[in-house]
Amino acid sequence: EDFPVTVEMLSRFRTKKEQTKVIENLKSGKTDIVIGTHRLLSKDIAFKDLGLLIVDEEQRFGVEHKEKLKELKKNIDVLTLTATPIPRTLHMSMIGIRDMSLLSEPPLDRFPVQTYVLEYKESVVYDAIERELSRKGQVFYLFNRVEMIDKVAERLQNAFPEATVAAVHGQMSETAIEKTFLAMLNGEIDILVCTTIIETGIDVSNANTIIVENSDTLGLSQLYQLRGRVGRSNRLAYCYLTYVKGKVLTEQSESRLKAIKEFTEFGSGFRIAMRDLEIRGAGNILGSSQHGHMDAVGYDMYVRILDSAVKEKKGEKEAEDLVCRVDIKEDAYIPETYIPAHDMRMLMYKKISSVKNEEDSLSVIEEFKDRFSEPPRQTRALIDIALIKAIAETLNITEITDNAGSIFFYFLSPENLDFMKISLINREFRGRILVCSGSKPGFSYRASSEERKNKTDNIKKILQMLK
Repeated sequence: EDFPVTVEMLSRFRTKKEQTKVIENLKSGKTDIVIGTHRLLSKDIAFKDLGLLIVDEEQRFGVEHKEKLKELKKNIDVLTLTATPIPRTLHMSMIGIRDMSLLSEPPLDRFPVQTYVLEYKESVVYDAIERELSRKGQVFYLFNRVEMIDKVAERLQNAFPEATVAAVHGQMSETAIEKTFLAMLNGEIDILVCTTIIETGIDVSNANTIIVENSDTLGLSQLYQLRGRVGRSNRLAYCYLTYVKGKVLTEQSESRLKAIKEFTEFGSGFRIAMRDLEIRGAGNILGSSQHGHMDAVGYDMYVRILDSAVKEKKGEKEAEDLVCRVDIKEDAYIPETYIPAHDMRMLMYKKISSVKNEEDSLSVIEEFKDRFSEPPRQTRALIDIALIKAIAETLNITEITDNAGSIFFYFLSPENLDFMKISLINREFRGRILVCSGSKPGFSYRASSEERKNKTDNIKKILQMLK
């Protein structure tokens, strides 16, 4: 307002005359900033000198839309914003085609949304609505079939005669949609029966319960966005994701609902998108299709295979990764009593396997403490072994074996043995280091009965001295 900048808005909510004027101003350069919907992708839009393109709610734009946006001008700076990156975009960031930054700090006084995944039960749903209305709040009731939406609104009106119930969907006129949303924003509607039209851009701080019927038919990104419509104030919010009683869910639907239930904390959009990437696949990097299924190998392995294939096509020789086999007589696992959920245990095993240095190890321990309380001895041992394996591989150690009270360290070749450092280790452990003279180059460390209780600590100490 106080600056010499002209800002215009372009969407189907503007009249034909207003739209024509905005388009003319864009061509002549009179308009500095234009904020618009998909209307900006129309053929009649032209810019005098486009310098920056910001795509908000990027997940709402398909691959073809984004290709059209890029055609507006070559070498334009593009900033895309989203709570849930679509798999292809996220994948492009992961392999370095695009830069990415994360916002994970929640606004002040916000609570994570309480999420429930359950078979549809009228009694549970009506209780949830009753509880929200009793604290003078508003409710979103999502039913994604336009032809039946009015019947659902009628059913809810009969169940809650004192409440104001309204319905909204994309096939209504622009004026009717705007009027309904303004009434919701002003607190004139208690229960809004709606389609996924509310997925983005709706901010009603007094609406803190959302009920989604047939949630198994929606995508993971959609579910995350819909849950984000509630909990936008300092009140505790509730999200009920329901599916038809007795319905056998597909593997993909089940995976999506499990993921949305699992990731409830703030900043989970990135992790949700990662899971979506594994469920749906990244699609072609350079094409317009988006499909695939990489859940079987996981994203890390997929990127490794892709990288290997690219190098092969280029004719580059790929260096074989050294793998160290660590065989230490130590209980090392995540007990079921510590993390009962199988999926969550698998996820944490994957986290441990990605430990590459001391910093990663401490970060994983902190995550265990933060999410599940102090990790037990067996889990600590597992993290230690992952760290030992990672450090050993950087030192060209192929095997660390625990045998008859001695720990054996075997190297890739005799050249990797640093006798000066081995001599210092021998002094530290009072002459209990013995260089192996067999076919495998290496040395052994004979642990005392007291030291066997802290085997992993001593192995880590030896590896640090070899660095």
